[in-house]
Amino acid sequence: MLRRLHKDQPASFAFTPANLEWAQAQITKYPEGRQASAIIPLLWRAQEQEGWLSRPAIEYVAGMLGMAYIRALEVATFYFMFQLQPVGSVAHVQICGTTSCMICGAEDLVAVCKQLIAPTPHTLSHDGKFSWEEVECLGACANAPMAQIGKDYYEDLTADKLRDLIARFGVGDVAVPGPQNGRYASEPLSGLTSLKDHEAGRDKYNASARRAVDLADTVKRIDGTEVPLTTPWLGQPAAPKPARGKAVEPTPGAGAKADVTGATVQEAKASSRGKPKSEGDAPNATPAATPEARVPAGEDTRPAGLAAPRDGKADDLKLIVGIGPKLEALCHKLGFYHFDQIAGWTTNEIAWVDANLEGFKGRVTRDNWVAQAKILAAGGSVAEAERAAKS
Repeated sequence: MLRRLHKDQPASFAFTPANLEWAQAQITKYPEGRQASAIIPLLWRAQEQEGWLSRPAIEYVAGMLGMAYIRALEVATFYFMFQLQPVGSVAHVQICGTTSCMICGAEDLVAVCKQLIAPTPHTLSHDGKFSWEEVECLGACANAPMAQIGKDYYEDLTADKLRDLIARFGVGDVAVPGPQNGRYASEPLSGLTSLKDHEAGRDKYNASARRAVDLADTVKRIDGTEVPLTTPWLGQPAAPKPARGKAVEPTPGAGAKADVTGATVQEAKASSRGKPKSEGDAPNATPAATPEARVPAGEDTRPAGLAAPRDGKADDLKLIVGIGPKLEALCHKLGFYHFDQIAGWTTNEIAWVDANLEGFKGRVTRDNWVAQAKILAAGGSVAEAERAAKS
């Protein structure tokens, strides 16, 4: 399914103070230089705060994590858990339409949504309280048909039961999630055939339903006023210091037009006209004693390369934002092993490297390798280098 940003976007987004503190705590779960791993929980919290994910929210989270906007957009558009358009103020109903649910009555549930909410998916009801969509398998096949409403699963549904649920949500009643036909969990409809002694003394609700009942937040959104902040991975419940200073709305993409796909236009194509070397060509190695030697290559210039790293030990080029194991290996192939080599590249040399990074063209300019390398070569921190990558 094609997922695009909504045509109407708010002017800006910012976490509430409590949500910002929570988000900064999540970032500390990951080692320095790997904060992008927090992208899903931060996008989810942004969605819980506003109800859906807007472009400013995606860019805001990307800015907190030092990610290119397009990378955050890739995550937001990939997962159905993220809503890219406004949803109902009370609940968004996701009907599972895959095989098990389909043959057990999912089409009847869709018909109820069309009747009570809106004729088409991703459309607000007349009172703005509800919206709906059909989604792929949600993994509750034994309890088909089912729907996810807010944060929880409502299983063993019929058309009448779904009508009743929507009516109850509409007047502020939070229905207990889980099976809606009296079944405890996902045991056979006829009842247990084994482990019957486990029925004695068990909780009124299964573990998932119990958690939802205790939290009482089935369709409640986290607006930041009551956010439990704990950081057990740090060994203390206190709020950690921000990983990237005070978060502000990112400016590089703010106000910029989106292209026809809905992605932010922010990356210029490389202007090089130099031709890349063939796969079999060896790097133009230059002895370490003459690092400033340059080999012309048309209008652009190939930087000096080394036959091997100095003293047999290369710098960890992966500390530069945008360089992973594959790009590091490619840099070594081209004779680039050290931060000071990259830090000294001229404009023409940058253009040559951008044009000759097989499969990664334009990365030097996009991620500002030279500025990062200058900081790292001078003994600066990875955090300072990452900030340079965004400047």
